[in-house]
Amino acid sequence: MVTGASRGIGRGMAERLAAEGALVAVHYFNSATAAGEVVDSIRSRGGDAFTLRTELGVPGDAEALYTALDAELARRGTEPTLDILVNNAAVSGSARLHEVTPELVDRIFSVNVTSLLFVIQEGVRRMGEGGRIINISSAVTRVAYPESVVYSMSKGAMDTLTIALAKELGPRRITVNTVSPGFVATDMNAGLRSTPAGAARLADMSVFNRIGEPSDIAGIVAFLASPDSQWMTGQRIEVSGGSHL
Repeated sequence: MVTGASRGIGRGMAERLAAEGALVAVHYFNSATAAGEVVDSIRSRGGDAFTLRTELGVPGDAEALYTALDAELARRGTEPTLDILVNNAAVSGSARLHEVTPELVDRIFSVNVTSLLFVIQEGVRRMGEGGRIINISSAVTRVAYPESVVYSMSKGAMDTLTIALAKELGPRRITVNTVSPGFVATDMNAGLRSTPAGAARLADMSVFNRIGEPSDIAGIVAFLASPDSQWMTGQRIEVSGGSHL
């Protein structure tokens, strides 16, 4: 299951995991059309996927998500199991310290932290030995980004959760790792790339002088979901094209 998989990095990861042979649950909330396009894309290439619509960051969100997952698996004659959980769904909000409000903190932390914790809690109950949990964080936990201080804080909480769960779930051979992208060409930062000067500024952050693509992240996630990564857990892997070195 890939949360927030209807577009951008989430879509890229869902498509790549399906190409590797996984049956992918494409989670979304707002855009049924976009999520359906992801499933169609996967099926057109010989893979299999289905959509799950659930709002995150509200009471009972994790239970609703897994009720929907279990129902679809039952419809397919499959036990309610989960092998790979990719936690990608998140909300952002640009705000420097003097602009932060309680409402902004509540919104970002309810989705990026509280929901994350309970989605993992429910997922682990369905996960057998050798499962994979992959959290999508951000390079802002290494590089100061005061323009979005609350978002940065929420991703720091994700990184901390990753190492705690890696130790707790190690006896079950469940690996827990974090992938931290830099700037990637997605809708979330389209405004920053809307002018040639803005796009050039973002590209210049990387030693490769380009903005990342969803496929750059998806390849790392596919590795972490594979048996080849069985000896790697509790790690934060930055995938930022060497930004701010």
